[in-house]
Amino acid sequence: MTDDPTHLRGSGVLLHVGSLPGGTLAEARAFIDWLADAGQSWWQILPLTPPDENGSPYASPSAFAGRTDVLARPRARVTAAERADFHDRCAYWIDDWAGERGREALDDQVRFDREWAEVRAHARERGVRILGDLPFYVAPGAVDVSAHPEIFRDDLVAGVPPDAFSDDGQLWGNPTYDWTALRRGGDRWWIERLARTRELHDATRVDHFRAFVAWWGVPRGARTARSGRWHRGPGARVVEAARERLGSLPLVAEDLGVITEPVTRLMERLGLPGMRVLHFAFPGGPRNPHRPENHPRRCVAYAGTHDNDTSAGWWASAGDRARGALTRAAEAAGIHGEPPHRAMMRLALSSPAGLAILTAQDLLGLGSEARLNTPGVAGGNWAWRLVRGQLDAGLAAWLRDETERAGRLPAAA
Repeated sequence: MTDDPTHLRGSGVLLHVGSLPGGTLAEARAFIDWLADAGQSWWQILPLTPPDENGSPYASPSAFAGRTDVLARPRARVTAAERADFHDRCAYWIDDWAGERGREALDDQVRFDREWAEVRAHARERGVRILGDLPFYVAPGAVDVSAHPEIFRDDLVAGVPPDAFSDDGQLWGNPTYDWTALRRGGDRWWIERLARTRELHDATRVDHFRAFVAWWGVPRGARTARSGRWHRGPGARVVEAARERLGSLPLVAEDLGVITEPVTRLMERLGLPGMRVLHFAFPGGPRNPHRPENHPRRCVAYAGTHDNDTSAGWWASAGDRARGALTRAAEAAGIHGEPPHRAMMRLALSSPAGLAILTAQDLLGLGSEARLNTPGVAGGNWAWRLVRGQLDAGLAAWLRDETERAGRLPAAA
């Protein structure tokens, strides 16, 4: 089995588990069936860990636990044998989590793993793989910090430096890693974390991958990220150590933003595909890496991600130059007379990229009211949900036809 999720030309749909109808896994099987009927080979999800008080799955109180608010059967019986088996498999972290959340936490995690295993089994039966998401940092106050204080620094918090979008940079405030201490411990915490993500997904997108090369550390208590500086990351050692212990570990590197040559070299060394986002392509110049003609085969192409506006929303707010550039790119790809959101999706599917991912919101042609997340804004995100029946047979037939036209239909479909 290759570690490259883009090895076979395919496509899929990005849908947050919390965005399923009703917000629980009760609708997961129906969504997987719809994906299979639509000729899709991947379901991309966001982190499965418990969200914070704002609903963000990227600021979880645990880097290992599953989110139990999405359970279809939250009070299902748990046997003593199931508890013992789960404890044996997850001994590294479950006692810390249960100590934080109480006696029922172990049973809740058994229920989560049971339901998610059922979802995974159904996906395998229908030829659909799960592309997960791994935040680079843990949240402030996460149980991981109190359980393993020796691997976190208390003098620096995470952020990104000033750039064209922010004069002060972004002060995230996440705890940062003591990579020297991690190395002394054989990088076990990270290896256990990557083992957990491999248990839950067929492949995983690593958010903020560039921090493995260098990360922006800001003195604790600083008012902005401007006072931070770059610090050296662990490079290849964590992923290579995990692969040595675990074997196959399919990953995708989130390489958006300003990516330096050392980051590109690390991705090449590890054989990791990156990402390209069409919303960032227009009206960019001919060397813009997000323009479809510049996509490499080893990458995942998106119209937009969970952090972008919808494609209909993008079009509504884009200037004439951006709209004209998209129209010309679509025409060059033989796409004529389509609504802007469908032109954007067809352009993503026609990309040279090995894998193309569309969002459910774009498939439905929804505007900015359906945007899932606005980066840098704490409230009002993560709330959008599908309505049962919105993804209907007619839309599945359209997506299947376009997937076949783009040469992305699975061989068995």
